[in-house]
Amino acid sequence: MLNAPIFSFTSLLVLLNIAFRYLIFTGTFYLFFYVWKNKKYWAAKIQQRYPENKFIFNEMKNSFISILIFGAVILLVLWAGNNDLTLAYKQINRYGYAYYAISIVLMVILHDTYFYWTHRLMHWKPLFKIAHKTHHLSTNPTPFAAYAFHPIEAIIEVGIIPLIAFTIPYHVTALLIFTLYSLLVNVIGHLGFELFPKGFATNKIFKWHNTSTHHNMHHRLLKCNYGFYFNFWDRIMHTNHQDYESSFDLVVENRINDKIKSKETVIVN
Repeated sequence: MLNAPIFSFTSLLVLLNIAFRYLIFTGTFYLFFYVWKNKKYWAAKIQQRYPENKFIFNEMKNSFISILIFGAVILLVLWAGNNDLTLAYKQINRYGYAYYAISIVLMVILHDTYFYWTHRLMHWKPLFKIAHKTHHLSTNPTPFAAYAFHPIEAIIEVGIIPLIAFTIPYHVTALLIFTLYSLLVNVIGHLGFELFPKGFATNKIFKWHNTSTHHNMHHRLLKCNYGFYFNFWDRIMHTNHQDYESSFDLVVENRINDKIKSKETVIVN
């Protein structure tokens, strides 16, 4: 068992790692779309208004509280792994590279299911008032809203890590790739700008992956669009908003038309 000084140092490293990744992902997207290239990509803004600074501050404040909770849970999972209590393995050739890739896919699928149903649970009225309402204070979210949870919701959100650790044989680096991909999808979902191309939301294949518009509508309208990575559960449970696809198309059309106008302006000048 880890002694107190080592445990404290490990705790610090875990917290710094989570905070660093959060700031790199959220900060990069925010600075690019909201500061540096805000005018160029304004037509891609899903809600044509900027969020107030007080809401952005709350997103960051609540996110750092969540990071503390994430760190505590992940530290316990690391301790369990070091004591051979989880299904972690150290040598990739133990299961091979094919399983290594499959394990990441399994993590994503498990998380997508876990997120959809726990998210639906968080919208149960008593639980929404106590916990999930904190996340929905951001009706016009920015990337900083990615981890902006009430402590109760933060525990539920990070619950996917021990669930994976005790149910799926995994290599630590595979889990790292999964968490990075998860954070990327999370940040894009809260970006407030639509990046996907025309026809994405109605394409036979790509429609099964969620978009920024999908989650942005959830923040604004509440009782719809609960999914995370994929649009699978929302489609089979009929919880997609009826205007999701048309709303996506409208944002993309505005973005395309603005780009055409910009090119015409350059040519004329």
